[in-house]
Amino acid sequence: MNVIQIIIVYLAVLNIAAFAAMGADKWKAAHHAWRIPEAMLFLLVILGGSFGGFVAMHLFRHKTRHWYFRYGFPVILALHLIGGAYLIGSGNIVIM
Repeated sequence: MNVIQIIIVYLAVLNIAAFAAMGADKWKAAHHAWRIPEAMLFLLVILGGSFGGFVAMHLFRHKTRHWYFRYGFPVILALHLIGGAYLIGSGNIVIM
């Protein structure tokens, strides 16, 4: 595997994990079960799962009342997109 493939797999795994964690936490909240810590949800998003976390937040309507999720997830997603666009545009990462 080359570097691009590793990055794609890494981001796919993190986005699936963030999506699944948000869904699981919503289910646990509805069933009064042990919850996933908010710090863990944010960590998954910060490490690269921003798209999965953002989609899950809106799809499951989970954590949308907390301002730090409502504004934090989109800001992190925007920063990830800007950073990715910069790396691709600067020639540091070549997509073929």
